[in-house]
Amino acid sequence: MPLPSAPSSSQREIRNEEPETERDAFRRDVLTGLGAEPKSVPCKYFYDETGSALFDRITETEEYYPTRTELAIMRAHIGAMAAEIGPGAALVEYGSGSSLKTRVLLDHLDALAAYVPIDISREHLLATAETLRAAYPGLPILPVAADYTAAFDLPDLPSHRRRVVYFPGSTIGNFDREQAAAFLRRAARLAGPGGGLLIGVDLKKDPKTLEAAYDDIGGVTSEFNLNLLDRINRELGGTFDRDAFAHRAVWNEEASRIETYLVSLREQTAEVDGVAFHFGEDEAVHTENSHKYTVEGFARFAAQNGFAPRQAWTDAEQLFSVQYFESLPRTRSGVEA
Repeated sequence: MPLPSAPSSSQREIRNEEPETERDAFRRDVLTGLGAEPKSVPCKYFYDETGSALFDRITETEEYYPTRTELAIMRAHIGAMAAEIGPGAALVEYGSGSSLKTRVLLDHLDALAAYVPIDISREHLLATAETLRAAYPGLPILPVAADYTAAFDLPDLPSHRRRVVYFPGSTIGNFDREQAAAFLRRAARLAGPGGGLLIGVDLKKDPKTLEAAYDDIGGVTSEFNLNLLDRINRELGGTFDRDAFAHRAVWNEEASRIETYLVSLREQTAEVDGVAFHFGEDEAVHTENSHKYTVEGFARFAAQNGFAPRQAWTDAEQLFSVQYFESLPRTRSGVEA
């Protein structure tokens, strides 16, 4: 949805672009990933406009417990969360999504200075920002179209305002150990000493529950995964036959993670921007990891990367957690500039 002309400071969008275009980055990552052994495509490319809408549908499936469980935790403990964040903060959300959980925060935070949603899917981001502006007319909402796993620019925020990073939805689990550590260090730098991090962290549980959550009986997750091939075809001149691939989700106990794949159902060749790739029958293209933690294990991990644990909230079944951390001074946290 386009922004109105001459927007006010509360309506301005920041769009971050590296010297290479978004298509160039997509092309580079797909060609590199499909040329590797084993083949892979980064999961961040799930989220074009269609993929974002499909993920919203995933969150509504019976098997996918994280979204409804996290939302229930937030509703039950929002008073304590708001007290930790405190009045007058600037809230910076990584991966703004559908904003359902965000609204719980916005409804309860005191004198919020600004809300800065950051998302790689620009169309989805701007549509959500417009909806929130209508619902919260007095709140400065400053969307940033960017890949939050890389460097990006923030809009000008009052220097005296405390910054709190909000990262819901267990997306931290998509990163491997080194990536997650780097992400936490960047978040600590953004928040600054005395800032905060409110984060959703999915918990380790029985494999059957986990595998069902990532392979629902209605096939929405399969459609979400296969849309990656559709996007490659649309944007990179791909020649994939999506009917020749299948979605697969498996639990890796040793790595404590769900792994998702696109599996070739036959021997075949597909092109991307004129470059040919061969796929053997049953050859898998790795598309996503979703690591699972214990509450204590994640708290220790965050403490090694710039954050002091403050509080953690879980549901009665210990399916999911929402955790709050305070960012540490760099001399204490070891966070590099």
